[in-house]
Amino acid sequence: MTSIRHRVILHAYVTEKAMDEMERQNKLEFVVDDRATRAEIRRAVEETYQCKVAKVNVKIVQTGKIATVRFAKEYSAEDIGSRAGVF
Repeated sequence: MTSIRHRVILHAYVTEKAMDEMERQNKLEFVVDDRATRAEIRRAVEETYQCKVAKVNVKIVQTGKIATVRFAKEYSAEDIGSRAGVF
């Protein structure tokens, strides 16, 4: 049985806008499973990167589902992004 974090988060989503949000607003974007809920995404990100999530926004695009995750002030999106393979 796979853990929830391996089912929900597929990979980081890197665009110019995502990089700008990472620097200015402490956010990262992830491609997630189409069936994942906001609560599951929050729990998977917190378990995977040992951080605190402040807010999760989800958008559905043609290629799937993208979650924008804002981290609590005490955690840096740049540090978490380096662990997620953004850089």
